[in-house]
Amino acid sequence: MNSTLIQTDRFTLSETERSAIEHELHHYEDPRAASIEALKIVQKERGWVPDGALYAIGEILGIPASDVEGVATFYSQIFRQPVGRHIIRVCDSMVCFIGGHESVVSEIQSKLVIGLGETTADGRFTLLPVCCLGNCDKAPALMIDDDTFGDVQPAGVANLLEGYV
Repeated sequence: MNSTLIQTDRFTLSETERSAIEHELHHYEDPRAASIEALKIVQKERGWVPDGALYAIGEILGIPASDVEGVATFYSQIFRQPVGRHIIRVCDSMVCFIGGHESVVSEIQSKLVIGLGETTADGRFTLLPVCCLGNCDKAPALMIDDDTFGDVQPAGVANLLEGYV
C-alpha cells in the first residue's frame, strides 16, 4: 500500500484549508510553486504544519510529499512543531550582538523561563533566534509576531512582553 494514502487517510485538512490551497494552485503554472502558499495556509489555520499535512498538501497539488517537505524544511518561517501563540524572533547578527543582543536575550529568557528554541509552559511564547531582521540601524532588534522593535534594552523587555497576552 502507498504510504501517501496511509498518511492522507490519517490527516484531514479543513474545508477552509483545502479550498484556499486549491485557489492558490490556480495561480501557478507549476504546482510545486504553490507549495509555500499551501504551507502558509495550513500554518495560519493550525499555528504549525504537522507531518500529515505534507501528504495532504502533496495530494492536492499532485506532487510528492517529499517535495512539500523540502520546501517546509527550507523556510525557517514554517513551523514543523507546535509553537507558542506569540513568536519572539531575536536578531543575533553581528550588529545586534555588538549592540547588546546577549543581555536582551538573557532578560527574555529570565522573564519567560525558557531558552532559545523553547516555548513557555503556558504556550504563550516561543523564543527563536534569527540571523538578521534588517533593522541594523536600531540594534539590538527583535520581532514579536509581525511587530518589529529596535533599540531594545533589557529594562524594556517586561513592557514589551506584557503587550502580548
